[in-house]
Amino acid sequence: MGGIGLGYWILIGGIALVSWLVSSQLKKKFKKYSQVHLKNGMSGKEIAEKMLADNGISDVEVISVKGQLTDHYNPANKTVNLSESVYEQRNAAAAAVAAHECGHAVQHAQAYGALKMRSALVPVVSVTSGMSQWLVIGGLILGAAAGAGFGYYIAVAGLVFMGFATLFSFITLPVEYDASNRALAWLKGKNMLTPEEYKGSEDALKWAARTYLVAAIGALASLLYWAMAVFGGRD
Repeated sequence: MGGIGLGYWILIGGIALVSWLVSSQLKKKFKKYSQVHLKNGMSGKEIAEKMLADNGISDVEVISVKGQLTDHYNPANKTVNLSESVYEQRNAAAAAVAAHECGHAVQHAQAYGALKMRSALVPVVSVTSGMSQWLVIGGLILGAAAGAGFGYYIAVAGLVFMGFATLFSFITLPVEYDASNRALAWLKGKNMLTPEEYKGSEDALKWAARTYLVAAIGALASLLYWAMAVFGGRD
């Protein structure tokens, strides 16, 4: 287990570093584009409400939530939740986030396939993700100590659980990229922003999407690492 532990921490350290770099860049971008004030004078709330109306959606409410980068769409109660800074502010960053979250509302209204798949996985992942790694490690320790097949099956169960989380991460990618594409198409098609404002919104959403890409790659790398540890030990 010593070699496994070292390799794992190297992997996790590398993923964490890349994740931190992308997240740091994302925060810088949002800070930069928060200084690009909209010529149309609309707040994030107003942007969101107009995008919903333009897409024929009248049963979704736009509300304010506390925190930073806490923006999300909740399909359960049909609410576009915007952080206080996005909800109230009138800049390119706020416009990008507000339109992106409404992109999810449009996906929901149109029964977008990837969103339906992700929603179906939420209850499964919420149960399995917290215990997957412990099952794998516990199974490996049991197998090493007792040399019994029971530990191996526990580890495999952990891999299956980890697989659900990895699948969830990859299904999230098209959901997030599509929401951004819908947002940008609407912002551009309705001439909501000037060219400079649009460029800022587009750049901000690109960096936001990269955080999901890093998370998915990290989940896959971790799954493959532990799969090699489990199945490699059977030789």
